[in-house]
Amino acid sequence: MSKKRPYVLWFEECDENSLPLVGGKNMSLGRMKSAEIPVPPGFAITTRAYDEFLTQANIHREMQDALAKVDPEDVSTVQRAGKTVRGLIRSAPVPPDPEQAIKDAYGQLCEKCNLAALPVAVRSSATAEDLPRASFAGQQETYLWVVGPSEVVEATRNCWASLFTDRAISYRLKMGFPHEQVLISVGVQKMVNARTAGVLFTLNPLTGDRSKIVIDANWGLGESVVKGEVTPDNYLVDKVTFNVGRRTISPKTVEYVVEQMT
Repeated sequence: MSKKRPYVLWFEECDENSLPLVGGKNMSLGRMKSAEIPVPPGFAITTRAYDEFLTQANIHREMQDALAKVDPEDVSTVQRAGKTVRGLIRSAPVPPDPEQAIKDAYGQLCEKCNLAALPVAVRSSATAEDLPRASFAGQQETYLWVVGPSEVVEATRNCWASLFTDRAISYRLKMGFPHEQVLISVGVQKMVNARTAGVLFTLNPLTGDRSKIVIDANWGLGESVVKGEVTPDNYLVDKVTFNVGRRTISPKTVEYVVEQMT
């Protein structure tokens, strides 16, 4: 396996230079690790694994043919193309080398956490998530509480397929962004059974004020906030003093919890 383009990079190895390999989300986790911010341990399955998967599956042409038939003004053509491409990806086998690399890394993560069957979050991390003129963040899938090496490989393939959700296809066409220019990495991270969770912005997204931190939070896992299924509590915090300048408490009617601990 190429040392310059490995199948797996641990978060500690991810930095700005790793962006083409690990995507925006995993790169940011690596930067947080370097800044000694508490981050659950994990690793990135690089775009090399995805690229090799497509090449060995020999589905490039079929994918291109399906996507070429899309009319941006006709939702049904987007849906047909998306279903076809996702089906091609989900039905193709993961090549032995990247598959083994993923399983080995998961085993090492289990050892690090002293748990034989560690629950993990498997998250998509595209190479074009936050660009100056476009944002692809949140358009791919996340799989929570995944347990077992084969299950992690399957969740990874599903993340690859989610690069071609109907929403993602439509957005790329709208922004004039060629499908083949977006690659996808996958993050595998120790699962946290959170009592509360949410999203933190390091500036005020409404005003651009960089002196503020904005936090949206809800009970349980953070998926309800990320998916917009709940109106979360909102906090405006001063970045220097950490004083809470404003808090808005909402009636939160949705909570994601783990059904059964394993």
